[in-house]
Amino acid sequence: MSDTELGPAGEKLQKVLARMGLGSRRDVETWIGLGRVKVNGVVATLGHRVDSLDAISLDGRLLKREEGAESVRRVLIYNKPDGEICTRDDPEGRPTVFDRLPKPREGRWINIGRLDINTTGLLMFTTDGELANRLMHPSYQMDREYAVRVRGEVDEEMLERLKAGVVLEDGPARFTDIKEAPGGTGFNHWYHCVVMEGRNREVRRLWESQGVVVSRLKRVRFGPVFMTSELTMGRWREMGQREIDILSEEVGLTPVALPAMTDKARDKLVRQQRKSAKPVGRAGRQERTLRPASGGRAERAASGDSNRGSQVAERPGDSAKRPAKPAGRSSHDAGERATRKPGAAPDKRRGPAAGEGQRPGFGRGPRKPQ
Repeated sequence: MSDTELGPAGEKLQKVLARMGLGSRRDVETWIGLGRVKVNGVVATLGHRVDSLDAISLDGRLLKREEGAESVRRVLIYNKPDGEICTRDDPEGRPTVFDRLPKPREGRWINIGRLDINTTGLLMFTTDGELANRLMHPSYQMDREYAVRVRGEVDEEMLERLKAGVVLEDGPARFTDIKEAPGGTGFNHWYHCVVMEGRNREVRRLWESQGVVVSRLKRVRFGPVFMTSELTMGRWREMGQREIDILSEEVGLTPVALPAMTDKARDKLVRQQRKSAKPVGRAGRQERTLRPASGGRAERAASGDSNRGSQVAERPGDSAKRPAKPAGRSSHDAGERATRKPGAAPDKRRGPAAGEGQRPGFGRGPRKPQ
């Protein structure tokens, strides 16, 4: 191949900055559009390519060479309470989802998607901007499952309309699956529903388009990840190596080893997790939540159903077992142990009891044949 046939040199600027952990690619693209990023003293444009010799600055601050190193791929799972917003700073002084998170030694936490102030449940954060971008990008089809309490009369025709699709103010939208869940009395009923996008207030707007009111809404799954049973409102935990590898595989990223953690750092992480469990008001009641999934997107693609909308996840059979933990003490397994009291025996239950619209289980259930 001749030199004239070679592609552009370097990598796209937004990809480089996202990998540095400064923000997701969407964040970086916004900064570039606002003229906040310069390369070699010149205001950058979208699509600008850079290499290791280029000087990159953000808001007039030159990014040091070590800031351009590969970001450590850490991931947190957080059970968001009602009343918190998904921004770092709020002019009105309202609490944010970042207030309780530990400060990473490298980079900063990037939220993977957002939840409205009145929506509770699963949020994830990572220090890897590329992982965040892929998990949020529509092309990777990360399905989101919600438990929703609806006030009003719901019939089969309404559910079929919501699955077939309705037109909202920003275009067509639909649930790929809806199932009634335990809980609710009178006109209040719980449902589990799945969407394939992360559009603003999409779940609420879909239900409200049918003349019913959403009185409670919580996210219980994002792609292969469920809430863990011990993760109460306002609490977070850090994913272990195996969980991060599964999540990375879902979006085609090569696994990255977590750095070793000293006993002192591990103990500090445990203390931070316990401190994060302080009372959070009305949303502070304990919830039964679900465990992380263990399946991969490759398995679903092999079945020939990769293009079909995801179902509500089914409960695993009684023969399902937790995956065996690798020998030795993992550097980031402290997050999974921190929620047990010292000296307490591991929880041997198959899964939590259902309650308030939440079904026990893990992983995505088998798809219906087409």
